[in-house]
Amino acid sequence: MSDQNNENEAAAMGTAPQPEPETDAPAEAQAEPDPFAVLTALQAENAELKDKLLRAVAEAENVRRRAEREKQDAARYGAASFARDMVQVSDNLRRAIAALKPEERDAAPATVKALIEGVEMTERQLLSTFERHGIKEITPAPGDRFDANLHEAMFEVPGSGQPAGTVVHVVEAGYSIGDRLLRAARVGVAKAEDGTPKPNGNGAHVDTKA
Repeated sequence: MSDQNNENEAAAMGTAPQPEPETDAPAEAQAEPDPFAVLTALQAENAELKDKLLRAVAEAENVRRRAEREKQDAARYGAASFARDMVQVSDNLRRAIAALKPEERDAAPATVKALIEGVEMTERQLLSTFERHGIKEITPAPGDRFDANLHEAMFEVPGSGQPAGTVVHVVEAGYSIGDRLLRAARVGVAKAEDGTPKPNGNGAHVDTKA
């Protein structure tokens, strides 16, 4: 009876025993990733890596081709400066041959004739050596059209009977190495008569970087 009285008194005083708190509920399981989103991300990453690989392969191929081209240019044009000096030797040999007139050559002693033949043979051998190394002579024929890419006009010839701007006389042969110009052929060209327009000298482009 006394216990009942004590509970009544505690309730009246607001100190009634509180009920035991309930235990926390277990945390919700973490949501699973979306398989489609994962696949999309992997595909994008794969595409990016493939693009980088292709760019790297292309760059490596460009470097290889550039190195090969530079190697070929070095082999083909490395001797351009030497070749430019050697064509002057050819010029001197040609001048030596041209210095003797045909009638003087016929009347010359055998020793002089042998000397001239030796000079001619040396010139032919030199030109053959030029050919083997990609050096070609540029010698326009009279009547050929003047080409500013290959020829250098030294003077004009009036009253030549040739169309204006055509080659009348070759002063000095020109030379090229590969597709590059070593030296332009020096020529005299027909002078334009009054009222005759001069040609513009257009021609095929030739690389002059040798």
